[in-house]
Amino acid sequence: MKRIFLLIVTNLAVVLVLTVVAGLLGLDRMLEEGGIDFSALLVFAALFGFGGAFISLLLSKPMAKWSTGAHVIDGTEGSTEYWLVSTVQRLAQRAGIGMPEVAIYEGEPNAFATGAFRDSALVAVSTGLLESMSRDEVEAVLGHEVAHIANGDMVTLTLIQGVVNTFVIFLSRIIGYLVDRVVFRNERGEGPGFYVTVIVAQIVLGILASLIVAWFSRQREYRADSGSADLLGSARPMIAALHRLGSLQPGALPQQLQAFGIAGEGVMALFASHPPIARRIEALQARAAGRSS
Repeated sequence: MKRIFLLIVTNLAVVLVLTVVAGLLGLDRMLEEGGIDFSALLVFAALFGFGGAFISLLLSKPMAKWSTGAHVIDGTEGSTEYWLVSTVQRLAQRAGIGMPEVAIYEGEPNAFATGAFRDSALVAVSTGLLESMSRDEVEAVLGHEVAHIANGDMVTLTLIQGVVNTFVIFLSRIIGYLVDRVVFRNERGEGPGFYVTVIVAQIVLGILASLIVAWFSRQREYRADSGSADLLGSARPMIAALHRLGSLQPGALPQQLQAFGIAGEGVMALFASHPPIARRIEALQARAAGRSS
């Protein structure tokens, strides 16, 4: 409930900011004189910008299970499953969150957490991760994913995505209107120039917006690494797990889950959802050194 309230407040704040800025620049009057309902455009941008991001968040758990083939376990399936469930339970209690569902899926080394609500999330690990890491390293990875849930990272990233979506939808149509009127000198309705410009502007602004989302995503990874160290009482297991990941070929995750995996560096650093593993290790080592001094 608290996070839904935050979503609504953020939505209203974005609408307010856009209204004030447009009023100061005179864009609202210009648009309305040109036949475009400024208020309706603003509401449209906010509803679609936040609506799409929020719906994706609400569907994240079933979509994650479906897209990865993950099957939920309860610990009765075998010793490994029992250890996984009991470890996640212990970490969740330390983090002060509800017990997440625990799942395993077939694939190369990776793990992820997802879910709309802090007390009913999902933590999943791949068979490749279980086969290639020691239990201490797997525990550190589980701590990382539990920290994502405790930090509310899924909701935070959804809010950020909703904000940038709103700006992209709104600004692309403003740009389309201006180009249609100024460049193509169309005085009636919305001409072809408007629609072409809106499409191009949405692509360009969408790329720029993805830089912002990716930057926030990378900061979440540092926090989750640190959160794992706090939950385990030492940074050593997480450092060891990252070293191990650096020597492996991480498994690919579906696009909607890439930001929530334990590994997932992008082709270009600015667009990567995760920082380089070497930098994550350096951050943990610096944290450990700072605490010991």
